[in-house]
Amino acid sequence: MRQLFLVIASIFTVLGVVFTFLPLGTLALLPVGIALLFGFLALKKSDVKQAKWVKVLLVISVIALVFVVGKELFTKDEVEVDSQFEAKKLESKQEAQKELEDLE
Repeated sequence: MRQLFLVIASIFTVLGVVFTFLPLGTLALLPVGIALLFGFLALKKSDVKQAKWVKVLLVISVIALVFVVGKELFTKDEVEVDSQFEAKKLESKQEAQKELEDLE
């Protein structure tokens, strides 16, 4: 049972780290949470000598969790009006109208 928990924790730790660096927002919390859950279960089933690898997985998962939460808290998503694009769009529309008038 310990081996199963360890394998599941390893897989979800890797997925959590990958999702942390991708722009997926809070979706990375899911694999990190599962990795932490199975990591703690594996730690509970492990002896003192066997717990080294499990502790490494837990530390990596906690670091990934901190990065995901920090990225969500400190990244501001703001939409700004692009005045240059709006001016070019209006200019393009006026040119298209002039071309249509010239064709008539």
